Amino acid sequence: MRSFDYAPLYRTTVGFDRLFDMLDNSVRSDWPPYNIEKTGDHDYRITMAIAGFSPDEVELTQHGPELVVIGQKQPEESDRQILHRGMATRDFKQVFKLADYVKVAKATLDNGLLSVDLVREIPEELKPRRIGLVSSSAAAPTQQQQISQDTERQRQVA
Repeated sequence: MRSFDYAPLYRTTVGFDRLFDMLDNSVRSDWPPYNIEKTGDHDYRITMAIAGFSPDEVELTQHGPELVVIGQKQPEESDRQILHRGMATRDFKQVFKLADYVKVAKATLDNGLLSVDLVREIPEELKPRRIGLVSSSAAAPTQQQQISQDTERQRQVA
């Protein structure tokens, strides 16, 4: 198992200590094998090899920042005698930690590959926005301008 030293990151970041602890303590099983890929600026895909599982034997749940994938194989009801079992069909549970605002867009099971498409949707109020500047002289009329505007209104009324 690889070991990374996060000390330099602790020195240059604030508030990420929980993330580094999670990385230190995370232990992933090797089964089922999976890939995580970035497919766009805000799009990701997790692909898991779960040959032999049908869609009703796989459950995906997103609860807050976690995506939980559970596979529970139904017992076979046949009189087959297996001489060698090389394909793993055991139950599994895999938990993926998701970043803020990452949601499951779609999930498909095709030819033994479970593909989970994820998208990061940042709310509009949290996106950067440009704020226009107005000079202080243009924003409020000067005292002389205000007096002349009031005088003009009085003439129009009279």
